[in-house]
Order: sequence, then structure tokens, then C-alpha cells
Amino acid sequence: MVVLDTSAVLALMLDEPGSEVVLARLQNGMISAVNVVEVLTRLVEAGLTIDEADADFTGLNLEIVPLDHRLAKGAAGLRLLTRHRGLSLGDRACLALGQREKLPVLTADRQWEDLDIGVEVQLIR
Repeated sequence: MVVLDTSAVLALMLDEPGSEVVLARLQNGMISAVNVVEVLTRLVEAGLTIDEADADFTGLNLEIVPLDHRLAKGAAGLRLLTRHRGLSLGDRACLALGQREKLPVLTADRQWEDLDIGVEVQLIR
């Protein structure tokens, strides 16, 4: 299992560099609901309708994990540890999910590469 960051999902969906790495790890992947919002937003900004974006995303068959209280607390707790890197709420929700589930996180975001927060970060490119 693996947790997917917004950047990893978009790399796959937009056929960007690293997409083959994501595709190889897609089965049994999970994503935070916060990151789903980011993915759908970017796809709509790229010209898809919300229904088209949602259909394309749903076709990936990822497990969507709701932002419950425990995950929200984890994401908030990462703020001080990651503020110097400018990580967004979506970034922190993804990393908090990786922490909670004790799973590696796939991302294209090089800012995460040497974070020391107890999550294995795997870069896709």
C-alpha cells in the first residue's frame, strides 16, 4: 500500500514525467479527501468539467480517506515541523495519512525529500 500525493496523481492523470512510477504503485493506493479536492480542482482548471474530472479520477479506484478528527490533528501537528518548507494543508493531510497508516508517500514534490517527520517519502521523478 502507498499514500498518493496530489502531485503524484496529477502526474499520472496528465501523463507527466513520473507517471509510470505512479501507475506501477496505483493498486492498493490511498489518498486523503483533501488531496482529492486538489486533484479535481486542477483538472477543472485544465479544462475538464467537474463531472469529467470526477469520472477520470474515480476510474483510478483509489481508496479515499476522509479527513476525520485524528487525521486533522495529525495534519495540524505537522504545521510547525513543515512551515519552513511552505507545505499546504493538502501536503500535510497527505503526510499525516502516511504517518497514521505507516505507509510510504509518493510525491513529485522535492521539498519533501529530506523531511524528518517519520514518513518515508518516495519521489516519482
